[in-house]
Amino acid sequence: MNARIAAGAAALLLLAVLTGCDPTGSGTTPSNDSAEPSSSPGPDESESPSPSPTPTETPIALPTDCRAILSDDVLAQLEGVPLNDAAFGPSGVGDELTCIWADPRADTTRLVTTISLMNRGPALDMLNALVADEGYTCFTPDGGTRCEKTWQNEQYPVTDGRTLFWRDDVLIDSQYSNLAPEGYTSSIVAHLFD
Repeated sequence: MNARIAAGAAALLLLAVLTGCDPTGSGTTPSNDSAEPSSSPGPDESESPSPSPTPTETPIALPTDCRAILSDDVLAQLEGVPLNDAAFGPSGVGDELTCIWADPRADTTRLVTTISLMNRGPALDMLNALVADEGYTCFTPDGGTRCEKTWQNEQYPVTDGRTLFWRDDVLIDSQYSNLAPEGYTSSIVAHLFD
């Protein structure tokens, strides 16, 4: 019963973060991904806080090159790992970009990232479901929302996981097994939004 209450509370917290209802900016974030604190008007000020961030006027252009979105440091960590091998099918350039870092001969070592457009409502629903139903942890770095979870691979002694980052109607969704380069998602975020 306590787990259900905790999951419900986490879902409500994520809902508040995504809808911008927390005018105090009091959410906690890891120190390496901390978001800028938001300011809220004091009791004597007449303006009220905006319920959600102002949407960008020009939509973010989806990338078309899996290597160009990564820093040199992250690319060095992926050196020798095949990218979008024909054995895995097309890379999905167009409405989305799919980057598959994996050797088709390996049983489990892989990193698959899909970058696509997703409106706020569907993103909110999906991320809330991950928190409530699957125990993901979410926080708000770099002007967006990041949710993540890791677990032990059922067949091999390696760590699997998933990291999602949503901002300005763009979703970065990475699923991995035994291949999680340090700074990977942050590198993509910096390329797309900075």
